[in-house]
Amino acid sequence: MTTKLSPKQQKTLIRIIAAFAIFVCVIFLQQTNIVSETAILLVLYLVPYAVIGYDVLIRAGKNIFHGKIFDENFLMTIATIGAFALGEYPEAVAVMLFYQVGELFQSYAVSKSRKSIATLMDIRPDHANIESEGRLIEVDPGELKTGDIIIIKPGERVPVDGVVISGSSDLNTMSLTGESLPRSVDAGDEVISGCVNMSGLLRVRVQKPYGESTVARILDMVENAAAKKARTENFITIFSRYYTPAVVGVAAALAVLPPVLLGEPFADWVGRALIFLVVSCPCALVISIPLSFYGGIGGASRNGILIKGGNYLETLAKTQTVVFDKTGTLTSGSFRVTEIKPAGEMTEEQLLRYAALAESSSTHPLAASIRAAYGKEIDRNVVANVTETAGRGVSAEVSGRVVLAGNAKLLAGEGVAVPAGVPAGTAIHVTVDGSYAGYLRFADTAKPNAKKAVSDLKKLGIKHTAMLTGDAEAAAKLTAEELGIDSYRAGLLPQEKVSGLEDIMATFGGSSTAYVGDGINDAPVLSRADVGIAMGSLGSDAAIEAADVVLMDDDPAKVATAVRISKKTFWIVRENIVFALGVKFFVLAFAAAGFATMWEAVFADVGVAVIAILNAMRTLRFSEK
Repeated sequence: MTTKLSPKQQKTLIRIIAAFAIFVCVIFLQQTNIVSETAILLVLYLVPYAVIGYDVLIRAGKNIFHGKIFDENFLMTIATIGAFALGEYPEAVAVMLFYQVGELFQSYAVSKSRKSIATLMDIRPDHANIESEGRLIEVDPGELKTGDIIIIKPGERVPVDGVVISGSSDLNTMSLTGESLPRSVDAGDEVISGCVNMSGLLRVRVQKPYGESTVARILDMVENAAAKKARTENFITIFSRYYTPAVVGVAAALAVLPPVLLGEPFADWVGRALIFLVVSCPCALVISIPLSFYGGIGGASRNGILIKGGNYLETLAKTQTVVFDKTGTLTSGSFRVTEIKPAGEMTEEQLLRYAALAESSSTHPLAASIRAAYGKEIDRNVVANVTETAGRGVSAEVSGRVVLAGNAKLLAGEGVAVPAGVPAGTAIHVTVDGSYAGYLRFADTAKPNAKKAVSDLKKLGIKHTAMLTGDAEAAAKLTAEELGIDSYRAGLLPQEKVSGLEDIMATFGGSSTAYVGDGINDAPVLSRADVGIAMGSLGSDAAIEAADVVLMDDDPAKVATAVRISKKTFWIVRENIVFALGVKFFVLAFAAAGFATMWEAVFADVGVAVIAILNAMRTLRFSEK
């Protein structure tokens, strides 16, 4: 992605080029002794200095007038004017010139990061087509009301959340979810604002006004993310507030005390103090740290991960425990047959056939799982007298034999007891002609990337993974073992999940604990965790409100991606802090000792800032891989 310079940046670049050209010409005149008079050289060097530095001088004067003395404008003004006073004309111009080069680079980097998110989140719909008296009228999405009928043409963006009345198409959801595979929709399906209609014409009934739609909520969340600063950002802000006055005071002492107390020459120590001031400018930290967090949030958004602020990104980077909800988060909520256990002389194939034929007319999810496991065409001619009892199961005649398929209560009602030793969990028991024939056990189907998500989290340094579920002990244990989860708590009511999470936080919490839920009924737990991550929350109001991080699809692997991005972002932040402070303190010590020149000071200021910003811009290139 290329980012063009803004008009202001273009003017600054022209000034830099003009000042540099004049600066080179003046140096040539001085070095060739064409001009050697000090007064004339001063006037000549003041020309490029004024071209490149007039705005810095103006800002410094305005800030002093308003009581805001200690900033980079003040430091640069004092340092360069002092250099002129000491007769170091080239150094004075060079400091201001390179400072402006650094400022231009910083401005460009910030613009690039903002454009990255702006382009990424370019999901705001331009208009909506509403039917009126047999013709289409373009209106602002904000004018739509619940119940309005809109037309979405191929290539247009879905303006508001709604339900398809007629038509079918594929929707491009990449700007929301990061998923490149289109999503097919037909009549009766919900469509989410911000998606792009790729092929067919859709008639949609509006479900929510624009202000309450998914796209409006996402845009509001992204736009406000910068306001929620990480602790490191707040530390740098406070640090700069006290650091700058402190170094000005040290520089003043450096310029005055040695000459007064030791009789040293004033010019030598004033020169050291000016170099000290140039080095001390905190631009590298003040710009690169917020830029790193902003870039990290943008990189996460590119992968369909919306982080509500730098504070949550930093907390996620320090997370050592991740707790998952089970159904809808790690598992799909659809069941599969995991065990077929016949009794007596019954074979597995016979038991499955009787169960599948008896359940052939049932709409229960477990019945569908039995038929899927059977995998053969159902011969309904051999099935008769089907009776389904809600909450218990079915009875039917299959090939002339009476078959019961259901839970223990159904069998007890017919005088058949479940044999001892049958394991607990979700099961369908089968009897044939009053005799116990065996049982089928079921488990919720794990999502394709669930096991990989848990494995990736452990590779990223997550020390403990846990699962909270309302399912039975046997089902929870099976899922935990299958996915490699360290611990679990089963049989929890929704209100008990909060206390379950608190127990885990007290035992395994470490630095912080993240909770991952499906965003529908997990709002209390999401709010209680150090970081609440709502997964599969496309269009879920509860998730967007309660969670700190919102994953816009239901891929569990995105949890590991979010942790990876946050850790890399925080690592880059720490790199910049250590590098910037290390170089500055090193050069400051050399400056105080008289071993650093103004050129080393320029590197310690502008050079370090540019390197730190380049490092921070790496966060803009984060991808899922």
